[in-house]
Formats: sequence, C-alpha cells, structure tokens
Amino acid sequence: MSKLLSRLLAASLGFAACFSTLPAKAGDLEAIKEAGEMKIAMSGQYPPFNFVNDQNQVVGFDASIGMEIAKRLGVEGEIVTTAWDGIIAGLLASKYDTIVGSMTITPEREKVVDFVGPYYHAGRAVFVMEDSEVQALGDLKGQTLGVTLGETHEKWAREQGGWDIRTYKGLPELLLELKSGRLDAIVVDNIPVRVAIKETGDKLRMLDTPDIEGGAVAIGIAIRKNSPELKAAMQEALDAMMEDGTYEKISMEWIGSDIR
Repeated sequence: MSKLLSRLLAASLGFAACFSTLPAKAGDLEAIKEAGEMKIAMSGQYPPFNFVNDQNQVVGFDASIGMEIAKRLGVEGEIVTTAWDGIIAGLLASKYDTIVGSMTITPEREKVVDFVGPYYHAGRAVFVMEDSEVQALGDLKGQTLGVTLGETHEKWAREQGGWDIRTYKGLPELLLELKSGRLDAIVVDNIPVRVAIKETGDKLRMLDTPDIEGGAVAIGIAIRKNSPELKAAMQEALDAMMEDGTYEKISMEWIGSDIR
C-alpha cells in the first residue's frame, strides 16, 4: 500500500510540474484587479489556521491573513476550500489565485510555484496520548502513525519507515483517531495542536524530538510562477501588515502569540 501511495504522490507532483511549464496568463495581478476579487485556497481542515466555524464560514489565521492581503490589493477576498493533496494542481489550473493554507516552503514545491513570505514559522512534532507508554521516537517502530495526506510530514514519515502510516484530510480527524486509540501517534505542526490542547483540555503529550527533521520550517503563500507583479504586491502587503501591527493582532487572536 505504501508503494502505491508513493506512486500516486509522485504522479500528482508530475502532474503539477507539467502545469509549471505553461506560460502564465497575462498579468495575474491585473486579472485579479479586473475581476475585483482574489480567490484564496486552503483546506478548511487545519484549525486554528483555517477551519469551518458554527456559521459555516471558513475562518482562522490563514483566512484572516489572506483576506487582509486581498483588502490591501484593493479587491475582495473569496475563500475556496479544497483537498490538500490536490491544492497545488488546482492553483496551476487557475481554479484560484493563491494558496494561504500553511504550506511549508520546500525545494520540490519551489519548482512548480512561487512563494510570498514566509509569513510564519512552524515545526514538526510527534504527539501521543498523555498516558501512552511511548517516550521516544524509537518506541513507535511497528506502531501506527497518522499524518495529513500530502503534507511534508507524510513524506518524512514514509522516508523513516518502520511504522504503519494512515493518512487523513486534516487535524480534526487526526486528533479524533488518536483519542479513539486507532492511532498511536500523529505527526503534525506543533502550533495548531498546542492551541487545540489549550482549548479542549485533551490529554496529549509532545515527544521530545530535538533532532527531528523539519523542527523549524518556513511557511509561505503560494502563487503561480511568472507572476512578478502579483508576488511583489502581495509581499508589500504582508510586510506592511507586519510593520503596522495588523499581523500581530491577527496572530494573537487566533494563536495567542506572535508567530512571525
């Protein structure tokens, strides 16, 4: 099964790569301004960064950052939710204008998209239930790990080997499966899980993994390549947000600390 999934992921990246060779449409920034809106993609499955609230609205840190950038470009922002494993292909197919979805900047992704930012930094972490006998990463050999399909954490987990890997759409499912006992551990970004633990009181514990790959990673905003005007305008808007206190206000609202 793991070999099959690896082939599927490789095929997905190849599909995205073929789009990257296509010439960009004339002026993505111009097209956005002519339309009067910027379509902003995210999974909607990654609280507190992006999730669907009780009013069926997509909210969170990513949503607020994306909408503020759209505002500063002089257009309306429209949130588009889509499955994470196909989100880059959707961008390259022009289904939306940008991805503000807590995407890790990697060399592989930089081959097919450009990034604005980084707009925050995060780190890979492994969480278990508080009463778990697992004390170190090595204790998980032969056990079941949960990851979000298409994230860099999945790639890392498969490269390590030695455990059973199950993939899910996002953090809510991962936490539910861990608490139900169907997973022994989850591999995720530490910030959203820390926030979830604070809000719910769930008895989870983060393993001490000081040398884990991806312990500190840059998170960027993805746009199509060959869009220098859009990239410059979005970077200028992001920089201004960080300088005038807007970024800190958004960060404190959703995360509880300044994560730039």
